[in-house]
Amino acid sequence: MSEVYLNNKLAGEVDNPQEIVEQFREQRRKGEISPNANIFFNELTKDVYVETQKGRARRPLIVVKDGRPLITEEHLKKLEKDEMQWQDLLQEGLIEYLDAGEEENCYVAFIEDQLTPDHTHLEISPLSMLGLTASLVPYGNFNQSTRLNAGAKNQKQAVGFYAANFSVRMDMDVNLLHYPQKPIVQTMMHDIWNFDQHAAGQNIVVAIMSYKGYNMEDAIVLNRGSLDRGFGRSTYYRPSLAEELRYAGGLVDEISIPDKDVKGYKSEKDYRFLEGDGIIYPEAVVREGDVIIGKTSPPRFLSSLDEYSIASSTRRESSVALRHGEKGIIDFVLITENEEGNRLIQVRVRDPRTPEIGDKFTSRHGQKGVVGLIVPAEDMPFSSSGITPDIIFSPHGIPSRMTIAHLIELLGGKVGALSGRYINGTTFDAEPEDALRKELLNLGFKENGMETFYNGETGERMVAQIYAGNMYYLKLKHMVANKLHSRARGPIQLLTRQPTEGRAKEGGLRLGEMEKDTFIAHGASLLLKERFDSDRTIVPVCEECGLIAVSDEFRNRSYCPLCGDTVEINNIDISYAFKLILDEFKSLGIYPKLQLESKY
Repeated sequence: MSEVYLNNKLAGEVDNPQEIVEQFREQRRKGEISPNANIFFNELTKDVYVETQKGRARRPLIVVKDGRPLITEEHLKKLEKDEMQWQDLLQEGLIEYLDAGEEENCYVAFIEDQLTPDHTHLEISPLSMLGLTASLVPYGNFNQSTRLNAGAKNQKQAVGFYAANFSVRMDMDVNLLHYPQKPIVQTMMHDIWNFDQHAAGQNIVVAIMSYKGYNMEDAIVLNRGSLDRGFGRSTYYRPSLAEELRYAGGLVDEISIPDKDVKGYKSEKDYRFLEGDGIIYPEAVVREGDVIIGKTSPPRFLSSLDEYSIASSTRRESSVALRHGEKGIIDFVLITENEEGNRLIQVRVRDPRTPEIGDKFTSRHGQKGVVGLIVPAEDMPFSSSGITPDIIFSPHGIPSRMTIAHLIELLGGKVGALSGRYINGTTFDAEPEDALRKELLNLGFKENGMETFYNGETGERMVAQIYAGNMYYLKLKHMVANKLHSRARGPIQLLTRQPTEGRAKEGGLRLGEMEKDTFIAHGASLLLKERFDSDRTIVPVCEECGLIAVSDEFRNRSYCPLCGDTVEINNIDISYAFKLILDEFKSLGIYPKLQLESKY
């Protein structure tokens, strides 16, 4: 007897499990059982499992009988003519959805040529094992799986043409590539997904070689001539908004140029771009700290007594200024209302970005790298046919990562550029490398993609042959202009008196436990005296009881609240965070006694 489980609950027993499973599948294909049900026969325990629950990953496969797929040429023609739909294939039992359990009982063929009488199913297309972005990677079956994942991930971060109506949208933190292009080496998915409507990269010439060590460790070397001609140029957009809020007691915010008697008034220089209505004008060139929208608010705390006094009438400054570390040009000003009917002002700032050292670029194969050097066009190496590469890519990124598709794409891009056509690089169904090599030979180039290069500075011919070709490169949204950050002195946290955290808050760069260890290991432990004094504070400590004493600034005296005036009190340097933890110990009823020793 075999047990039958429905959604992991025992439903009954059967004598002939194999027959039951076969009948179940037949009836499901005829439409007598819901196509959502999957059945799985466990060979070891001889149990039958039926699954109908939500949340299962299921995938469609073509049903195979006697080594032949049930979908014929006739069906394909009907599909092309729209005489038949996907739903019809499902209803007729030509295609069925399998889950992970039922797949265990199946023998799936990858392509039609591999079919044998033992096979039960056929893949619709091997490409269907990949997601949308992974299927955009050309020649993906020549890459290591982790790199294919990285390539899919990188494409999501590429700067491109994200929406055609970008000029009237107020999107947060977006980038727009100025000259997006359609890739020369494409996959089937590029056409299905209309990739040319929202392209996110550019076709450029790449040479695989070293250049003075500036493309060491995944870095790339850029040609300044390419940047001057528009390679990798983009614009960064960021909106700011202010609204006139209403408060209790009929008080409201007011968008205008603040008066000088307003509490927190900045300076006339900060408000210089504001027009009469308190809003900045388009095309103003602004830097951090410049006010974009002038605004005043009623005072924060209104007590009953203050209502009648003159002091309470002073409003406070609450203008919107450009954030720390940002600059740009005012692109668009929108004056509207929000849901509550309050006046709403939105101002978009644009910042043109030309690639610079530290910006991140990648191919579609997870070969990401930052710009290590930008070389003048006249100093770049050039080929015997006079071609100067746009990017010099390091050869050391290939052997360990095994991204062979990166190399094939270079070859395919070269063929496509020379013959003026798009190359099909669909995973598992691409133009074969041999065909590309033959075509390249007919076009007058070496079939292996190698070329003779000359040193751009000396004009000498290079001894080694350089592998060069065309490739689709993407600029990623991780630009150094959004991340560059340093500080000397600045704002501190109220509780710990240590510097704030993060670039937006003008924070410091933390030197932590591990960084401390590296200094000590390096033999530079005295550096820690300088590093660890961001919250240095001087506290009076009682010699008798070891608690922190009181320093009376007005009377110029120090005394211990426990021992009185008679004991000796010394001022010592400690971290404020340490003083804080002593206070927290006291609140727990623990007596933290400081035992002082003479320094000398």
